[in-house]
Amino acid sequence: MAPENSEKPENLEARTRWQRSLEDYCQKQMWQPPVWNIMSDRRGGRTAWSATVEIGGVSVSARYWYDGVYLGNAKEDAAEVALRLLHKKTLQTMQSV
Repeated sequence: MAPENSEKPENLEARTRWQRSLEDYCQKQMWQPPVWNIMSDRRGGRTAWSATVEIGGVSVSARYWYDGVYLGNAKEDAAEVALRLLHKKTLQTMQSV
C-alpha cells in the first residue's frame, strides 16, 4: 500500500532543483560538494526538522522548520538560501571591479 502523501515523480524533480543547482555551482567552482546536516527540535509532542548546508567551511541554515515527512523541503530551503547568498556575493564582487 502506497503512503497517502506519495508524490508524483515531477514533484520530486522540482523539489530537488535547488540542491542540484548548489551541487553544480560547487562543481563549477571546483569546491568540495555541499555537506548536509539535519537538525531536530522536540516541540511539545512533535519534532520539528531543519537542515544546514556547509560549503567551503561556511554553514548556511534553512529558514524554516518542517514536519519529518517534509525533511526534503528543509534541504531545498537551505540550498536556496546558500545559492542566493553566493549569487549576491558574486554580484557585489562584480560591481566593485
